[in-house]
Amino acid sequence: MSSVDLRRDAARPRVLIIDDAEDNRDIYRFFLAHDGFDVEVAADGEAGVALAECRPFDVIVMDLTMPKMDGWEATRRLKADALTQAIPIIILTGYPASAAKRDEQAAAWDAYLMKPCLPESLEAEIRRILSVRSA
Repeated sequence: MSSVDLRRDAARPRVLIIDDAEDNRDIYRFFLAHDGFDVEVAADGEAGVALAECRPFDVIVMDLTMPKMDGWEATRRLKADALTQAIPIIILTGYPASAAKRDEQAAAWDAYLMKPCLPESLEAEIRRILSVRSA
């Protein structure tokens, strides 16, 4: 078995990372997969929303500035859809929180982290959200 086992396992929490920066997607995917998460990635909001609508996820990690569909619009669509509205969304962006909340309807996220963000900090926030949901 390799150090990172990317096979699907129902017991592993499922995380979707939506970020246009390939390096970010790769780093977080590798780190989270190594620590027991089942991780999928999307390079823009449009692909991320489509993936979330056809596969179950426990948490979505969302950048705000992306091509095709930005994180504000992707969040709006996910929270408006009965299939995806209950999935917690963690915003992971370079925007300060005050600037990111330009649209209160789109700001329906569950957590907010600023880039640069250590993978350990993202994992801790994901685990916090998962523990709150299971309580």
